[in-house]
Amino acid sequence: MSATACYLNALGMINAMGDDNAEILASLLAGKAPGMRASDGWIPGRSVHTGAVDAELPAWPQHLAPQTSRNNRLLAAACTRIHDEIEAARNRYGAARIGVVLGSSTSGIAEGEAAIAAHEHGEALPASFDYRQQEMASPALALAALMELGGPAWTISTACSSSARAFMEARHLLEMELCDAVLVGGSDSLCRLTLNGFAALDAIATGPTRPFCAGRDGINIGEGAAVFLMTREPGPVRLAGAGDASDAHHISAPQPEGEGAEAAMRMALADAGLDAAEIDYINLHGTGTPLNDAMESAAVSRVFGTGTPCSSTKTLTGHTLGPAGAIEAGLCWLLLSAQNRDHILPAHIFNGERDPELAPIGLLEHPATLPTDRTRYCLSNSFAFGGNNCTLILAG
Repeated sequence: MSATACYLNALGMINAMGDDNAEILASLLAGKAPGMRASDGWIPGRSVHTGAVDAELPAWPQHLAPQTSRNNRLLAAACTRIHDEIEAARNRYGAARIGVVLGSSTSGIAEGEAAIAAHEHGEALPASFDYRQQEMASPALALAALMELGGPAWTISTACSSSARAFMEARHLLEMELCDAVLVGGSDSLCRLTLNGFAALDAIATGPTRPFCAGRDGINIGEGAAVFLMTREPGPVRLAGAGDASDAHHISAPQPEGEGAEAAMRMALADAGLDAAEIDYINLHGTGTPLNDAMESAAVSRVFGTGTPCSSTKTLTGHTLGPAGAIEAGLCWLLLSAQNRDHILPAHIFNGERDPELAPIGLLEHPATLPTDRTRYCLSNSFAFGGNNCTLILAG
C-alpha cells in the first residue's frame, strides 16, 4: 500500500463521446456516442466503425511546429479544459516541479503516413512534416513545451496499457518528491497503420463492437486524449491503488485463463488495502474480441464473482489503444465526481445476446447507482499485447 496519497485534482478529456466532461458524462449515462460511426478510407475495400473526435482541435503554436501532430493537438484540446488548474499549479510549485507522464501507441504516425504517401507519388514531403512527430517521446515533450513545464517528461508505450501504466510512474514521481504535480494521461489518433495492422490480425469488427456478446468479432478503433493533474494535495478523486503484471504469454493473444489480468487486479486491491467486495464498479477492458473477453471474464469471475457491477465502455469510445487506460479512468473519475449528481452507473451495451459460454460476472443489464454513504471505489482494467496488464483503483 502506497504511503503517499496521490489525488487526481482535475481532468480534461476528449473522445468520441464529446469534448468536455459534462458532454462526455451525459453521453456515457445515455449510452450514446456522436463520434462512433461507419467510415471509409481506413482499410482498403472495407467500411469500419471508428470512434472519431469531431470537435475542432486547437491550433498548434508555430514555435513548436516540429511537434505538430493530431495526436499532440488532441492533448492540447484536453488540456484546454484544465488550463486554469495547470497554470495555478505552475504558479504554486514552479515549472521545474511539474512532470509529464503520458501513454501513446501512435504518436505522429498519421503525419508519417501522409509523408510516405507523398514520397511514393514522387511529391515533396508536406511542409509540416518533421520526423520528430513520430518519436514516442513526442506527446510528453510536446505537452511539456506547450504548458511551459520543466519537470521530468516521458511517454510510455506498452500498447493498450500505456496510459494506465503512466499513473503508476506519475505516482512514483510524487512519492519520491521529484515532482509536486504531474500531468498524467495519454493520447492516440486514428491512423491507417493501426487499423490495417489490427485488420491483418482479423481483430476489426465487421460492425459495432459487441463486448461479451455471443458472436462478437472484434474491436472498433477510436481516438482521444485524457489528461489529469495529479498532486499530493487532497482533491475530489484519489488514486487508491494500482497493479501491473506481465505474463508474456504471447505477442498478441492474451493468456487464456487471464492469469496476468488476475494478478494485476489482486495487486491493485492489495495496494489500495481493499477487499474485492469493497469495489463498487469495474470498468472492464472489454474489447469485444473473442479471446480478450473470455480471459477477462474468467479473471474477473475468480476475483469478484458476480456481485460487482461492471461494464465495458468501448462501444462508446472505441478502443483508443494508448490512452484507453487514462480515458477509462477518466470515465470512472466522472462517475465518482459531483457532476454525477444522481450517482448513476452506466449499463453495459450488449449489441446482441450475452455470451453464455463466458465465466459469469456482474455485467450491468440496467443502470445502477453508487452508494452515497461512504467512500466509493471504481476499478479500471487495461490489458495489452505481450501480456502487459494494468489495473487502477480510484476512490471518491
